[in-house]
Amino acid sequence: MEIEGASGGHSGGGGGSGRGAYLVWEDLSAVLPNFSKGSPTRRLLNGLSGYAEPGRIMAIMGPSGSGKSTLLDTLAGRLSRNVVMTGNILFNGKKKRLAYGAVAYVTQEDVLLGTLTVRETITYSAHLRLPSSFKKEEVKSIVEGTIMEMGLLECADRSIGNWHLRGISGGEKKRVSIALEILTRPCILFLDEPTSGLDSASAFFVIQTLRSIALDGRTVVSSVHQPSSEVFALFDDLFLLSGGETVYFGEAKTAIEFFAEAGVPCPSRRNPSDHFLRCINSDFDIVTATLKGSQRIRDVPTSSDPLMNLATAEIKARLVEKYKRSKYADKMRARMQAILAIEGQAIEMKSGSQASWWKQLSTLLRRSSLNMSRDVGYYWLRIIIYILVSICVGTIYFDVGKGYTAIFARAACGAFITGFMTFMSIGGFPSFIEEMKVFYRERLNGYYGVSVFIISNFLSSFPFLAVVTLTSGTITYYFVKFRTEFSHYVFFCLNIFACISVIESLMMVVASLVPNFLMGIITGAGIMGILMMTSGFFRLLPDLPKPFWRYPVSYLSYGSWGIQGAYKNDFLGLEFDPMIPGDPKLTGDFIIQHMFGIPIDHSKWWDLAAIVAILVLYRVLFFVILKFKENASPLFQTLYAKRTLQKLDKRPSFRKVPSISSKRHQPLHSLSSQEGLNSPLQ
Repeated sequence: MEIEGASGGHSGGGGGSGRGAYLVWEDLSAVLPNFSKGSPTRRLLNGLSGYAEPGRIMAIMGPSGSGKSTLLDTLAGRLSRNVVMTGNILFNGKKKRLAYGAVAYVTQEDVLLGTLTVRETITYSAHLRLPSSFKKEEVKSIVEGTIMEMGLLECADRSIGNWHLRGISGGEKKRVSIALEILTRPCILFLDEPTSGLDSASAFFVIQTLRSIALDGRTVVSSVHQPSSEVFALFDDLFLLSGGETVYFGEAKTAIEFFAEAGVPCPSRRNPSDHFLRCINSDFDIVTATLKGSQRIRDVPTSSDPLMNLATAEIKARLVEKYKRSKYADKMRARMQAILAIEGQAIEMKSGSQASWWKQLSTLLRRSSLNMSRDVGYYWLRIIIYILVSICVGTIYFDVGKGYTAIFARAACGAFITGFMTFMSIGGFPSFIEEMKVFYRERLNGYYGVSVFIISNFLSSFPFLAVVTLTSGTITYYFVKFRTEFSHYVFFCLNIFACISVIESLMMVVASLVPNFLMGIITGAGIMGILMMTSGFFRLLPDLPKPFWRYPVSYLSYGSWGIQGAYKNDFLGLEFDPMIPGDPKLTGDFIIQHMFGIPIDHSKWWDLAAIVAILVLYRVLFFVILKFKENASPLFQTLYAKRTLQKLDKRPSFRKVPSISSKRHQPLHSLSSQEGLNSPLQ
């Protein structure tokens, strides 16, 4: 048996320019290991087999917790890292790991940039993925056609919406998410409950659009919770799950026939999907029994609906066993073998994007700049806060002078600016987290690479950081009246800019390791607090404990280099009054070396260069972390899966699948008498 760990998006079906993508899965299982006492290992999927063909749309249906999303994530290679998968997934008869973008996947959560309009969102996506040889008119034609196809024309010029912008509805967001993925007409399209949150008319429209995509020779696989009868009629194939087990797999239109043969026919006036879920959802058996026992369910004739007299766990068990020995299962296995035997299936696979690297960079740069300029919380609020804080600092240290007390005032002001004031850049972390979510979704779908994202993010943030630096630096510098020379003012602003850029880069690293908003803020603040403690202000650099804190932490602290450069820029060349009147004046050289313990064997520009080096280090580290998670994660997941299965194989309870039938309820009997009756559920 083939064994795989649940990787982060490398494997799955196919995408590209070719057609005819056949997807086959054999004996597919997924477990959530738990080796702690009192918490058994959960079986999410149990030996599932099936196939998906081009030109057809398949619905994966079942009650909540049945394994719909787990199966979809397994087929697309996007299982959680703590889930272990066993079995084979074959794309066109071959098992192989495909590049990013090989599978188009529409998640249940709509991850979009709320500041952009619908048309802008789809247009930028088109420029990121369509071939660079396409002219603007061709791209515009494809974008407008997609907008029209998904029924988004009325809201095309409205913003998606975020915390401060009222945007489009949830159903429109779902259609935008689908529109982004059908732009390139992928070979295989996975959708996780695309009708969630939609009214029946919108759901019908969405599924009808997906059906037209499938009829164009694509393979469409979608999980769906409880479709209306009109929506259900649009599906070609049905995979019915309950508790991770196959209840039915085959053509959607013959599912009613299978349920009738199993003794649970669907009433003529009931939605088939409602009937299927009613028969296999055993979550509320205990609740129903309890309510009956407490006589809270009253006046329900036992003959009105035979289903009310049976435990759905028994009905489900009977359906599962019936399917295993049915002609539908035999037909499924025969078709799987026929698909695997088809010769000449191989098609040329391409990544999700066919745009050039420069085209992706320019597109991302424009989109990111537009997003930052429209998002009030990204930079504008910070600019306002920086101006207010700068005015406060400037007025507190106004015209600080050259007296003896001014020595410590200048030092405190410089330390506050390079340390605490630049610390406020952490305020942009929430907006960056949202942008990272978009990056992860687009990266998995093959929109662009890691390097393009990192470079575009830095370049697009450059003008805003420059505004922050110039406004706060100018106000502070000329209020405090540090030095009159313009070159000192330039260095002062460059020092602030470099420190702010380092903090932004540090928070990017934190976001890649701790993507949770609250935990990321706490982690980033903790790291910066440690770096400030070793900057040389709270305790002089020579007095820091040599092992670890002085070497290497203080050398890796942007604050220590920033303070050294700020002190040199301010003190060197000046003279200050002595503590005792009449004594010789104190030179800047003496103050820096003997009072602050800072060596002057190198210039302030070397200190600035050290901050730039730390900035580059954080950006490179951010790139390495993202690439490592992409490339090394599948290997670690495979090793984790093998070790986990070795432990689980030693458990008798894991090797033996427990029976889900129950003897506590009355025996099953035919439900054919239900035909024509009004169901109490209707």
